[in-house]
Amino acid sequence: METEKLYYTDPFLTTFTAKVLSCEAGKGGYLVTLDRTAFYPEGGGQPADHGTLGGIAVTDVHEKDGVVIHTVEKAVEIGENVTGRIDWARRFDHMQQHSGEHILSGILCRDYHCDNVGFHLGADTVTIDYNTDISWEEALAAEYQANQVIWADAPVEITYPSPAELEQLDYRSKKALTGKVRIVTFPEADCCACCGTHVLRAGQVGIIKVLSCQKFRSGVRMEILCGERAWRYLSGTYDQAHAVGQHLSVKPLEAAAAVERLTEELTAAKARMAELEGEVFSHKAHAYCGKGDVVLVEPSLRPDGVRRLADAVAKECGGLAAVFAGEDGRYNYALVRADGADIAPLVKAMNAALTGRGGGRSGFAQGSVQTDADTIHAFFNNFAGKVE
Repeated sequence: METEKLYYTDPFLTTFTAKVLSCEAGKGGYLVTLDRTAFYPEGGGQPADHGTLGGIAVTDVHEKDGVVIHTVEKAVEIGENVTGRIDWARRFDHMQQHSGEHILSGILCRDYHCDNVGFHLGADTVTIDYNTDISWEEALAAEYQANQVIWADAPVEITYPSPAELEQLDYRSKKALTGKVRIVTFPEADCCACCGTHVLRAGQVGIIKVLSCQKFRSGVRMEILCGERAWRYLSGTYDQAHAVGQHLSVKPLEAAAAVERLTEELTAAKARMAELEGEVFSHKAHAYCGKGDVVLVEPSLRPDGVRRLADAVAKECGGLAAVFAGEDGRYNYALVRADGADIAPLVKAMNAALTGRGGGRSGFAQGSVQTDADTIHAFFNNFAGKVE
């Protein structure tokens, strides 16, 4: 006997009573069937409801051949009348996301002659796949239209057309359908075959926000948020923009332009720093002219700076330039031989002795070591002979 599905009669029903028809041990707990239920089973891309049944946690819900099967943590008595309670926050979130997806997909499929070929209602975001190319600007235009539909707040229409009526109806469906077909319609936006739970009026979706639109297979994958998820995301985004604006002494909506200016200034400052570093490196390297192998232990430098100093010293000293920059405990290194000779054996031995990692070829190597300055000097004095 098929389970009476109260979630279709009233998707806002949160508490109900039902008779336990069966209860048996299964994967993840006990599998319970009832004569009727308000628990929505996983299906159509929408996750299952959670809640309690007779005070016992319901952790999953599935449907098989019209029978809804509840996974609960403990056994319940067969024949007993139990009270079910739906986790309403989870249910309403799922309804907002699913209904919002219908509104947006209906508009996109209508305006860009595409199909929704994938839908996943995840714990954090909703992802939708479309089988045609949609630009970011087109996605935002559809987002605006979708929110216009939400603000118009038309009632959602759910019907079960006869086969003859269905044949005349222009509706979306991912597959060919037989038997009783449930049609969910959002006026001015979408008409789609769907088994999921939905809001009663479009306005209950609240808001739709498109987060991304990326190339995927022959079309695009879009990431969206609806309802409370969108509100939380946009509130968090505003809080970050406000905080950035306070640091830069600008209004939140001016933060991006201020960051762009700051980035340009930082780029110019880095270029000037590199220029001054080059002058310092050249001056420092000149002191080792003709000295042969040289080991330098310097204060912290960016990895690129370590390499550039090693290059400059190698050109002057005529031998190996080994530059270590950092502080006792960790140093970045660059090793350069002016003649390009192989230094792989040296690097391998050095990494083993100084707890290092890194490498290279053709007279150049870079990486890092975990040791102190005295140990660095001791290694090179023992391994490579006399160095400055």
